[in-house]
Amino acid sequence: MSSRFEDAINKVFDIVERRLSGDYEVDEFGFDQELTEEVVAPALRVLYRKWFRVEMHGLEHVPDKGGALIVGNHSGAIAMDAAMLQLGLLDDHPARRHLRLLGADFVFKTPLLGEYARKTGATLACNPDAERLLTAGHLVGVFPEGFKGVGKPVWDRYKLQRFGRGGFVAAALKTGVPIIPVSIVGAEEIYPIIGDIKPLARLLGLPYFPVTPTFPWLGPLGAVPLPSKWHIEFGEPIDTSDMADHADDPMEIFNLADQVKESIQQTIHKLLEKRGGAFQP
Repeated sequence: MSSRFEDAINKVFDIVERRLSGDYEVDEFGFDQELTEEVVAPALRVLYRKWFRVEMHGLEHVPDKGGALIVGNHSGAIAMDAAMLQLGLLDDHPARRHLRLLGADFVFKTPLLGEYARKTGATLACNPDAERLLTAGHLVGVFPEGFKGVGKPVWDRYKLQRFGRGGFVAAALKTGVPIIPVSIVGAEEIYPIIGDIKPLARLLGLPYFPVTPTFPWLGPLGAVPLPSKWHIEFGEPIDTSDMADHADDPMEIFNLADQVKESIQQTIHKLLEKRGGAFQP
């Protein structure tokens, strides 16, 4: 065993031991920066670099400091796109920025998943939390399609679903931060959904129970994501610094949300042409 590998293992054990004893720090939302950077990120890095071969574009549109709202499309049966987006900003952005995700109630009510989400920087998708994070200068990420995007069938891939009521726009307007559209191509193919066992989903308290070409037919092996090629592109920021007066205007919020959605959809089409086949090297 190499000394480098031994050092990494010892570091992980040290981090775990200090958490068991309570000797570690989290912020007011439960974010554990050390755990995220030293344990979670290295575990995801293999998927990011080797399996999905993620390419990031437009990172110059993401500021080195200060608040900004990152708005993206959502897909892939599970929120793997959120994890890859977080890691990409941490690893590939010059300022190594952490993305604080906004998650649905279901995420935080689910054992283990809720704890993981909190530890890696997520918080409840509500305007008060979003505004506090943005005001404090954090990058905040939101996927307005929610479960409608993550759970859509493969024949609807890369077709954006409804963006809800645009609450994310109101949070950006109130805090005066830029809105940055981000388009993710690749996540749609990792678990192509061909069915949804609704009675089982209701029994388990899930928003859907996906059926893919490999799951549940191959058991645990069917949970291995397919190695699709990913592209993630950040679009031009939308300046909201002088729009605070419109934060309570439903029409303005709707129009701005629609503008963000259209920007993401157009970039998705461009990225699909650029990528070509989903499983290319």
